[in-house]
Amino acid sequence: MSLSYTSTARCCIRISRQSSKWAPPSQLAISQHERRAPSRRWETTATAHTTNPKISTIVDQISQLTLLETADLVSNLKNRLNIPDMPIGNFSSGPGPAAAAPPPEEAEEAAPAAQEKTLFTLHLKSFDAGAKPKIIKEIKSMLGLSLVDSKKFVEAAPKMMKEGVPKEEGEKIVETLKGLGGVVVMD
Repeated sequence: MSLSYTSTARCCIRISRQSSKWAPPSQLAISQHERRAPSRRWETTATAHTTNPKISTIVDQISQLTLLETADLVSNLKNRLNIPDMPIGNFSSGPGPAAAAPPPEEAEEAAPAAQEKTLFTLHLKSFDAGAKPKIIKEIKSMLGLSLVDSKKFVEAAPKMMKEGVPKEEGEKIVETLKGLGGVVVMD
C-alpha cells in the first residue's frame, strides 16, 4: 500500500518540526523569545501605547471578576459617584425622549407629586382565550421576539412588557392590545 503525496508531505513536515524541537538550549531560548505569544482578546494591537501601571492593575483585577461581582461593582460605583439609573426605552422607535432628570434631592421630595410622569412601564395583565393567537402575533412584532418566545411570554401573563415607554407610545400599545382582547396596564 503506497502513501499519497499529501500524507507523505505531512509526515515530512511533522518530522522536521520534531527535529527543530531538539535544538541546543541556546537556540531554543532564542526561538522561544522570537515566537510571538498568542494574542488575547483584551490585549490591544497598539503595544507602543504606555498605560499607567495603577490603571492596568485595576483593569486586570476587574477582568478577573465574575458577572455577579461585576454587577455589584457597578452598583457600588453608581452609589458612590451619584450616577442615576437611566431607563432604557425602545430602540426601534427612533430617537427617544430627552434624558431623564436626575432623582430629586431629599429636600425636594414633596415636589414630585406636582411633576407629571413621562416614562411608563407596560404590563400585560390578561387576555381573552379566543384572542390568544392575535395577542401572540402582536407581542412578536412589538417586542421582536420569536414565535415560541412570544407564546411563552403571553402564556406567562401577567408579565411586564416594556419599561421606560413614553406616554403617547404606551397609550397606542394599550389601545392596540385592548382592541385585540388583551388587558394592558400602564404604570
